[in-house]
Amino acid sequence: MAERKDDRLWGGRFEREPNAQFDAFQRSFAFDRRLLPYEIAVDRAWAKALEPIRIFTATELKQTLAALDKIAERTKTDSAWVESFGASAEDVHHFVEKALVEELGPLGWKLHTGRSRNEVIATDFRLFVMDAAAEMRRGLEALLNAFLLQAKANISVPMAGMTHMQHAQPILLSHFLLAHAEAFTRDITRLQHASASADACPMGSGALAGNSFAIDRNAIARELGFSRITANSLDAVSDRDFALDYLFALAGIATHLSRLAEDFVVFASQEFSYVTLPDEFSTGSSLMPQKKNPDAWELIRGKTGRITGALLSLLTTLKGLPTSYQRDLQEDKEALFGAHDQVEGMVWIAMGALTATKFNADRLRAAASNPVLFATDAADYLVHKGVPFRKAHDLVGQVLREAERQGKPWTQLSLEDVQKISPLFEKDFLDGPSVEDVIANKIVPGGTAPESVRAAIADLEARLSKKTTKTGAKP
Repeated sequence: MAERKDDRLWGGRFEREPNAQFDAFQRSFAFDRRLLPYEIAVDRAWAKALEPIRIFTATELKQTLAALDKIAERTKTDSAWVESFGASAEDVHHFVEKALVEELGPLGWKLHTGRSRNEVIATDFRLFVMDAAAEMRRGLEALLNAFLLQAKANISVPMAGMTHMQHAQPILLSHFLLAHAEAFTRDITRLQHASASADACPMGSGALAGNSFAIDRNAIARELGFSRITANSLDAVSDRDFALDYLFALAGIATHLSRLAEDFVVFASQEFSYVTLPDEFSTGSSLMPQKKNPDAWELIRGKTGRITGALLSLLTTLKGLPTSYQRDLQEDKEALFGAHDQVEGMVWIAMGALTATKFNADRLRAAASNPVLFATDAADYLVHKGVPFRKAHDLVGQVLREAERQGKPWTQLSLEDVQKISPLFEKDFLDGPSVEDVIANKIVPGGTAPESVRAAIADLEARLSKKTTKTGAKP
């Protein structure tokens, strides 16, 4: 038997060494080393599967598992060794096999029997996505609890709700906060979908055609914490839909964070002065001593572009690939890893900034109490007198135009002024509703009335308490 010339996983076919520049170009250990815990978990499951089919003896299995445990521990505690030993590793698979051979000699080469890097990396990556989705969900749940705390603390504070960036109708500040919270609950649903999409074990798929040994695929899946196996070996090694699903979920989270950030940047401006920025999540100017800048929110808003870019990057990589595994798929991980790290940071910074923010209740109430925001309720006054809403809308519009002409709120017009427009306007019309009355009228479920908002808070608390996080196999 000829001796191996080197420790590459594929070198026997080749007579000449690879070009040095290309060799460096095609290596991936610099970033896929992040999958080391999952790689070792897959190796353990595969080793156990090789004993029943008599590839491993009981002794060889015991030795291999002990060596994998030793490697796993060393990767956690000896970063210098990972750096130096990994310098010559092509990828995460090569790293572990080299380490196994160093521990076990030729026995270390036996573990790769019947399997391909194509299926292993797909399995590692799925496990990562399942755990990443669970981790991201924990962050979102912390953010949702921050919304709940602020919503409860500000349940009596009204604000001017806006459409088209124009003041529209009064709402409760708590209702505004819960609107953002609803978006993040949808993000949790998307994370669950991404995790479920990843929850299928490719091991046993080989490079593309399946496995020649009587390997127990279901046992491997159970060992790794998957609920099922993949259905088609050819699809299994090339499928990255689960990564797309996770990146889509991340892009949704980032988009919702960016919209939240935009609101708080605007609210912190002197023109609005709705919030006081917390010192802990703000910065100053190198030139202007008076400045307190909403940099936490601006950075969250700014980072959103790279998350969307990561999703587009993978979509572009996948769009023209032939069926089966292609080396292009090496490009799937860096973008996803980066997006995950960025969004995780964005979520926790948003949670901290939101928790520490103080709302200026007097300023919010003053803006919400402008009678022009009660115009719809003024039209409803006529509707209760039997006037069709479209006609009532027109008549109140004339009242507002007259108030603008006189330069005063419509509630300060004279009875004569409004009765020229319609005799149906009586003195009680000019008394006008209070901001509390206007808000209290929106009593429907999902509306801004205090009792509806309290019900929404209770509902969100109940939904959060029922959520259980699906995780992948923790290596």
